[in-house]
Amino acid sequence: MKRKGIELGNLSTRFFAYIQLKNKNVIRTGEIAPLLNITESQEYDLLRRLTDSGWIVRLKRGVYLVPDRLPAGGKYNPGTSIILEKFMKEYGGKYQITGPTAFNFYGFDDQIPNMFYVYNNRISGNRMIGNQAFQFIKTSDQRLGSINNIATSQGTSLMYSSKARTLVDAVYDWSRFNSLPRGYKWIESELRTELEIVSGLVDVTVKYSNQATIRRIGYLLDSLRQSPKLIKQLVEQLSSSKSLIPWIPNREERGRVNRKWGIIVNG
Repeated sequence: MKRKGIELGNLSTRFFAYIQLKNKNVIRTGEIAPLLNITESQEYDLLRRLTDSGWIVRLKRGVYLVPDRLPAGGKYNPGTSIILEKFMKEYGGKYQITGPTAFNFYGFDDQIPNMFYVYNNRISGNRMIGNQAFQFIKTSDQRLGSINNIATSQGTSLMYSSKARTLVDAVYDWSRFNSLPRGYKWIESELRTELEIVSGLVDVTVKYSNQATIRRIGYLLDSLRQSPKLIKQLVEQLSSSKSLIPWIPNREERGRVNRKWGIIVNG
């Protein structure tokens, strides 16, 4: 059995025969050795060689994604949806795609990010899985929600943050995503073309943000003369703190003061 000049030996051929017979898509260290009557060292070497040559994908330590059939003429690329589904299942967690990945998906930003940004309730850090780069951002169960389930051509789905949630996170997680003041312009633009989004924006702000985000989005919606009834919902969430925050973070805190929202309008 060959692919682009790479020949599969007898051991590899037996490995894939087992995979196809059992219709497996995930293999774990220790599973193959007794079935193929090989040592743990031989199993480790087999999985390493198959990973290095692109026949299988290392999902995490000791866990591998395997194709249901050998990829014709190319490396196995399970796709982002399958990687995230299987990866989060291994950790017993939930996820949603956010940040620059979602900004581009919804057309707010035309810059294509070089990795997928993923809120989840289990792990943090950057990972390279197959040929896909991910930044996993651990957050609480309470901050997961408002999801847009996007079907893929593989018959699977990707969990994106909703459009309203993505806009709110551009304000909430501005320091991580470098998304202010751009996020304000995205919100203003959406309100011009999709008037009904304001109720979703307010709802998501109340459920998934913090005081600073409530104040910034409240001030923005107030400035854009949005529904007083909806804005009142944000006012009711304000704490009694008298401290001021800048409208645009990381910019000199000089400008007029809006006492209603506790904002220094510095831009």
